[in-house]
Amino acid sequence: MTKPAILICRAIFPEVVEQLSQHFTVESNQADASWSTEELQQRLQGKVGAFMTGTDKVNAALLSGCPDLKICANMSVGYNNFDLPAMTAAGVLGTNAPDVLTETTADFGFALLMATARRVTESEHFLRAGKWTHWRYDLFAGAEVHGTTLGIIGMGRIGQAIARRAALGFGMQVIYHNRSRLDAATEDSIKARFVGKEELLKTADHVMLVLPYSASSHHTIGAAELALMKPTATLINLARGGIVDDAALAEALRTQRIAAAGLDVFEGEPSVNPALLTVPNVVLTPHIASATIGTRRAMAALAVDNLVGFFLHHKPVTALNPEVLTKKGA
Repeated sequence: MTKPAILICRAIFPEVVEQLSQHFTVESNQADASWSTEELQQRLQGKVGAFMTGTDKVNAALLSGCPDLKICANMSVGYNNFDLPAMTAAGVLGTNAPDVLTETTADFGFALLMATARRVTESEHFLRAGKWTHWRYDLFAGAEVHGTTLGIIGMGRIGQAIARRAALGFGMQVIYHNRSRLDAATEDSIKARFVGKEELLKTADHVMLVLPYSASSHHTIGAAELALMKPTATLINLARGGIVDDAALAEALRTQRIAAAGLDVFEGEPSVNPALLTVPNVVLTPHIASATIGTRRAMAALAVDNLVGFFLHHKPVTALNPEVLTKKGA
């Protein structure tokens, strides 16, 4: 019996390729080449499935030239690389990898917050440049974290995991804003209080963004929002590029409208707004919030389970547009 053909769009653990090869005829991009939309479309010819990351864009233009494609399995929790309405119209299922990266990402949220508030990156550059010649009382004196107020925008799984760390580990007051308010029992368990977005920005000592990207969340933080924040406040973006207006943020940092920022994601990444590279009061990391070996293996395993579940058992684990399965009669 002929195995279904799939495409692995980016380099991945060799054992993942081996596992998928047991069930599928696999073409794998272990060279990790960057493909244009046209190249990706060409590679998908004759493929019924694709193992993808958040960098692989799936839209109507791509799908129009991939008549055999039936499923795109993201190994990331975010799926703003998927045009779900277009995929549904084309009868292509999308899946993602939620839950498995929650705790690791929340850990990194605090790593980025601590590095930003305590000026870790800035002080390390100073030391490496040979500029440290003597102790001084205000040398890289940063902001307190324990006992301060953390404002979280986006209170899904990751936001709640961050809130638990903040309240229980650092004695922080936690306020949050979300599209919908959590139930009272959940709020109590994570010691978080719901507030309006404007109140959060005005009140929080540290603002952390963990909301999904969509057209409605584009530039959730822009010049107007930055103007509401305390001049001593920090901003942390763990979510997705585009949620923050990076140009406006760079200007706010340059003029010290806010004290500092920590960014793991960027508009147009892997490109970074050049203005962000010129200000010292920002910590920059290359989209690594979920980057532990264990978590990345778990993310890949869930994408594998979605592909195998879809083709072998007609039951993907984490379908994003399950109406496609109904149309197919699965």
